[in-house]
Amino acid sequence: MSRAACGPGPARQRGVAMLVAIILVAIATILAATIIWRSSLSARRGIATFTVAQGYQLALGGEAMAAYVLNDSLKKAQGVVSPTQSWAQPYGPYELDAGATFQGEIEDLAGRFNLNSVVTQATPNGPFVVDTEGMAEFTRLLQLLQINTDFAARTVDWIDSDSQATSPGGAEDSYYETLQPAHRVPNRPLTSVSELLAMGMDRASYDRLRPFVAALPPGTTLNLCTARLEVLDAVSGTQGWANDAKQLATQRSQNPCFPDRATFLNAVSGTGTQLGNRIGTTSRYFRLRAWVTLGTTRFTLYSLLTQDSAGRFRPLLRTFGTE
Repeated sequence: MSRAACGPGPARQRGVAMLVAIILVAIATILAATIIWRSSLSARRGIATFTVAQGYQLALGGEAMAAYVLNDSLKKAQGVVSPTQSWAQPYGPYELDAGATFQGEIEDLAGRFNLNSVVTQATPNGPFVVDTEGMAEFTRLLQLLQINTDFAARTVDWIDSDSQATSPGGAEDSYYETLQPAHRVPNRPLTSVSELLAMGMDRASYDRLRPFVAALPPGTTLNLCTARLEVLDAVSGTQGWANDAKQLATQRSQNPCFPDRATFLNAVSGTGTQLGNRIGTTSRYFRLRAWVTLGTTRFTLYSLLTQDSAGRFRPLLRTFGTE
């Protein structure tokens, strides 16, 4: 019988064994690399989760501190909320712990134009209808900022209780249902300024308008002491405040409140503007912007703080990362 008939020789057997060994080593290497990679990802996720949780808790501590500062400031305010008070001073950056810093600032949102002031209610639970003076003020603000004034009418239709588009420039369900994605109007007051984007406002116009507007409950009065210049012009129907920004800044640094109610009403007398109870010198709504930095990670908290009937401040709305 020949050697070939007796089966594979020793050399061939050694080659097969070596091939099997190489395959097993390759499989073991792949498994080890996969285990190490997954373990590394799990560790990174754990660190990220812990960092976010730590940043959140530190930001909440900053929120509690802001509430304390606001409560202390307003007790001493004697009916005036102004940028000369302690709440308006930026805080930090302050090192909380090794590698952790906190920085925060508070803004009086009553110093911005309230988007929900474009509507009114005849009775507390009645339907929302257009407030012609509020709509005119918003139109003037849009004009000052060179933004499409149709959004004044669109904001009215977004909130009011009827289905009839305000003319010109308004939009109701029939318009929004043709968009992609289609949606309908909520027929309720805005809870976020970002709802302007859902009305079709472009991003550039939105970014330009956002620092001047807020979404507060209807009927919230404008705080003259902290109002922005463009908002003062829009509400008064004049263009005198923004043209004299340097003098206004000087007056505000020297007075508890400027312009006060008498000064402002005297400046707008004869313009035909009926301000009534739309203006004041106090506020109940403040926005805290807090930054917590942990190593190379930054956590940002936006908190809307409101003062309740007992004088205590509590968060009404929180957002993270973006306002």
